[in-house]
Amino acid sequence: MEIENFIITQPVFHELRIKRSVFLGSLLPAETRDIAEEVIATLRSKYHDATHNCFAYRIDADEWRYSDDGEPSGTAGKPILAMLEKYQLVQCVLVVTRHFGGIKLGTGGLIRAYSQCA
Repeated sequence: MEIENFIITQPVFHELRIKRSVFLGSLLPAETRDIAEEVIATLRSKYHDATHNCFAYRIDADEWRYSDDGEPSGTAGKPILAMLEKYQLVQCVLVVTRHFGGIKLGTGGLIRAYSQCA
């Protein structure tokens, strides 16, 4: 049985506030790895003042990448990638930008925050 994957056609944006931190989710189409990397670079430039620009992308089931961008290992990129996998999204990139609000969330709090924003 073949697993059906889904492709987004329009960008989707989401904002989440948790303990004074602001999380901005940006889901955009990306047919190739090069396009995904270009989108990430563009968003990093746009949100250059952010504390973190964590991301994950899936081009297909076998081509994917994620980054915690300075957050503790496994607390940001992996949860973002898990959401792409859960909803079977391919040919897309999801960047979650965090503006730190001064209150540490802890490992579990970060995982929940990045998952929820994604």
